[in-house]
Amino acid sequence: MLMTTPTPIRGYTASKDQLLARLRRVEGQVRGVEKMVDEDRYCIDVLTQISAIQAALDKVALGLLDGHARHCMHEGAAEGRADEMATEMMAAVGRLMKRG
Repeated sequence: MLMTTPTPIRGYTASKDQLLARLRRVEGQVRGVEKMVDEDRYCIDVLTQISAIQAALDKVALGLLDGHARHCMHEGAAEGRADEMATEMMAAVGRLMKRG
């Protein structure tokens, strides 16, 4: 008898389509920067586009953190793992904040 494992519900499950659309836009922006470099475009113009990509990725990350805080941490707290979940989330925030 074949048993299937149900797909887990994540904090971003409800907004998964929006998240994927945003990531596809970021992917297009990255390809655009690649083309700009290939075409020897002005440095500041390339840097401006990179900044826009970083901002778009930050927005994705904030959405994921929001979903994690509202769903995953709530679920973890119900299971008695609130401190563990908070530590894990703060470590993720710390990694996100480290740049350059």
